[in-house]
Amino acid sequence: MYIRCAFFNGRVKPGREAEFTAYVREKLVPLWTRFPGAQEVRVMRQEDSDSDAQRYEMVLAIRYPSHAAIEQALASPVRAESREVTGGLMEMFEGSIFHTVFRADDFPLPTD
Repeated sequence: MYIRCAFFNGRVKPGREAEFTAYVREKLVPLWTRFPGAQEVRVMRQEDSDSDAQRYEMVLAIRYPSHAAIEQALASPVRAESREVTGGLMEMFEGSIFHTVFRADDFPLPTD
């Protein structure tokens, strides 16, 4: 499987935390869950870190069955729409976003 992540490196502007959270849930999640080929959409918000060097306000992780499925999603109209809507989110955010793709393997936990 493959997981494409968007790392939001930075912080929400002070006083806009609730607005940021609502914007993600109400405007962006409905788009992200419509990406063709997506098998899972996970939005993670940083609670704690063992390093002050980096702050990831949010990480978006979307799981796909193949690299070809990612390419299809990136070329889709819903992805273009989500990029446009993300512009509104950036008005509440101080930082940058970068994307990366991971190849992932699942391992079952021991059952003893």
